[in-house]
Amino acid sequence: MAETNNPSLFKFLDFSLRLCSVPFSIAALWLTVTNRQDNPDYGNLEFHNLSGLKYLVCISAIAAVYAFLAAAVSCFRWFIVRAWVFFVSDQIVAYLMVASGAAVGEILYIAYNGDREVSWSEACSSYGKFCNNMKMALIFQALGFGCFFLLAIISAFRAFSVFPPPLISSH
Repeated sequence: MAETNNPSLFKFLDFSLRLCSVPFSIAALWLTVTNRQDNPDYGNLEFHNLSGLKYLVCISAIAAVYAFLAAAVSCFRWFIVRAWVFFVSDQIVAYLMVASGAAVGEILYIAYNGDREVSWSEACSSYGKFCNNMKMALIFQALGFGCFFLLAIISAFRAFSVFPPPLISSH
């Protein structure tokens, strides 16, 4: 039977996922920051007008920097980082990315559908380019989250595989 615990495969996958998450996070950040549209009837709409988009920008920047630094650190054997450090850090970044994606998803939902109970009309018919760019940013954010989700699983396996399995009582 082949050994399932292949450390070089995990290291390669870990490094690759960290590097893949960097362009996804930067793309989400770039699309959000450069997204603006002027409407002669309603005015100019930019990312800093919506707090959820500012949150996405901050979390995308944190995720990109963390992923790049973690990939660089994982390359050096002389720099020993405990597996639990990556486990905790990957979990935190993944949860932050879920939260920022949810915030943007809510903004897009209201922008496309409005909310009749509070008299908000939909906005994407007036700001179609802005909404389309935000959809693309959300897709890139989701792809980056996918990388961090897999990284969280890998880092959890690495952190907890050093412990023996629990003993089962025969009572």
